[in-house]
Amino acid sequence: MDLTQLKDCLEVTTDLTPNTFESPCITLETEISQELYLGMKEFISTNPHWNQASLISSALATFLFQNGCEDRAVTERYLNDLFGRADV
Repeated sequence: MDLTQLKDCLEVTTDLTPNTFESPCITLETEISQELYLGMKEFISTNPHWNQASLISSALATFLFQNGCEDRAVTERYLNDLFGRADV
């Protein structure tokens, strides 16, 4: 992948949906295993308050927090997801 393709994949959007950080969103494109995709799809279909973006954001925040990230937004997202606050 060259720099132009990377810039295209990381376009900034202003679409803020529930369960996302309170800042502009970044669109990411990545490959995941079929097993992870099917698990994600099944989870989302049985949990209507979740969507693909909120699930990925939550998973990233959890990973970063548990691996020493001290950014306040990451910590806030992790704790909100941990205690089930759907309004953030």
